[in-house]
Amino acid sequence: MKTIKSFIKKSAFAATMLSLGLGTVACNDLLDTKPQGAFTSEQLGEDEAVDMMTAAYATLLCHYFGNNESFAGPLNNWVIDLRSDDALKGGDGVTMEGYMHQLEIGNVESNNDVINFKWRNNYFSISRCNTAIKALLAAGNLDEAVKASYIAEMKTLRAYYYFDMYRLFQKFPYFDETVANPSECRADEYTRAEIMSFIKQDLIECYKALPETQTEPGRFNRYVAAAVLAKVALFDSDWATAETYAGYVISSGQYELYPNFLDMSKPEMNNQYESVMAVQFSSANSPDQFNFCNCLNCTWSEGNLYGNGDDFYLASQDLVNAFRTDEVGLPYLNGNQNAESVTSADYAGNVDPRLDFTLGRIGMPWRGHMYNEQWCRNLELYGQYSGKKPYPAPENPEVKPGIVPWGASSLNYIIIRYADVMLMKAEALIEQNKDLDQARDLINRIRAKAERSVNPSYSPVDINPMIANYAVGQYSATSWNQDYARKAVRHERRVELAMEGHRWFDLLRWGTVVEVVNKYYDFEKEYQPYYSTANLTADELYFPIPLNQKDNAGDLYD
Repeated sequence: MKTIKSFIKKSAFAATMLSLGLGTVACNDLLDTKPQGAFTSEQLGEDEAVDMMTAAYATLLCHYFGNNESFAGPLNNWVIDLRSDDALKGGDGVTMEGYMHQLEIGNVESNNDVINFKWRNNYFSISRCNTAIKALLAAGNLDEAVKASYIAEMKTLRAYYYFDMYRLFQKFPYFDETVANPSECRADEYTRAEIMSFIKQDLIECYKALPETQTEPGRFNRYVAAAVLAKVALFDSDWATAETYAGYVISSGQYELYPNFLDMSKPEMNNQYESVMAVQFSSANSPDQFNFCNCLNCTWSEGNLYGNGDDFYLASQDLVNAFRTDEVGLPYLNGNQNAESVTSADYAGNVDPRLDFTLGRIGMPWRGHMYNEQWCRNLELYGQYSGKKPYPAPENPEVKPGIVPWGASSLNYIIIRYADVMLMKAEALIEQNKDLDQARDLINRIRAKAERSVNPSYSPVDINPMIANYAVGQYSATSWNQDYARKAVRHERRVELAMEGHRWFDLLRWGTVVEVVNKYYDFEKEYQPYYSTANLTADELYFPIPLNQKDNAGDLYD
């Protein structure tokens, strides 16, 4: 059988499938994906079916026609994280990719390129999923059990894209494979509650239909469907469903926490340990096969070690301060994390070691090199905190400076990590005020991973216990009530998943985003003066329908 990764290594076939399922279309034809050619039911056997599926999986590359759509409409949603209290746009200045800066300061307009790219990428991807599902349904030479499993893979992928639309846009059209002409679908045809029910029902059915394991890397198994459903349920405050399906992933025994926090940044660890739902990348062949979504964010690096970098998506001082810990290694959950700022490597207080696995800090190691001012593109405006997670050591053979640009490598991008799933279940338990001891154990196991990662002999080197005071402690049963536990799990999501594109969505679903972000603007303006006029209001939380999409849809999107 052909594998999913084999498609990514055959760009010529990718172009063929693009012409079959998508092609270069005008904006008003975006939702209409009538293929220019089609297989008959007799021609479509297992190999052809897998080819169609692989074309749909390839949508996770988010790289259809140009680099900017991948930068601004990426699978990892780092541009959306610019709206949160975690991240700064970075780059050379506020006018460079200025439409991203608009998101950073709470100024979102319907003609913003990020909004259009996200809309377009998601609907191109949904359409390709539907094309594959229709082809699979028509396949005459495919075992029915195999067919059902394949369709479940495609419906899981489609559900993920619709969920992305759900948490980004207040209103949008929903259509499945049974709709003859998607271009006639209205944005108000279904309520948000109805769309949420469609997403959940698909994922419930997919969980039942999918196998427990797949032999080919990147193929979705039933625990991918369970993990996506748990994440969807959290957004809907459906705590019982989130608990159940996150629990299925945990009890499967297929996943475990990394031995060391650095392992997530090693290509040799692809598809192991915490990798629940991951996008497969390669640096071996066509540039269409590596992770353009993070290329723009690579540090400059002294000596151009990564083959250039634009140094976007830097951490805020507010996020850095969140890694402060007290004398027993616990975080400051009482709201005074910013009472003192961690602005240099010789900060005298304790810090969580995940700080130096997540971010570059002047005077600290970066993958065995010394991180200094020369690694920072605009130190005066954006500060020093370049993101580390997507970048292996520059000496890693999977990094090819000069051939593959901007620090790209074969490192997979993990959409859902096992640590994320553990925190989903912990949060679901806490919100139900149920089995708080189990929730504490789940959180403490993740903190134990951080604690054991303080190993300066682990290669490459990212921490220096001779300079920083690393301390990450365990939560005790004392005073572990629902209110304290809620603060603990929300903090743990922030520091464990920092710079992975989750923070804005967490704040949004918690209902705290307006308060938290405006408080952040007030604090961060000391470091980034452009925040002095920034403001976020409750009617700006979801994106409007992109202006050009609305203009071309007539009255369908009114």
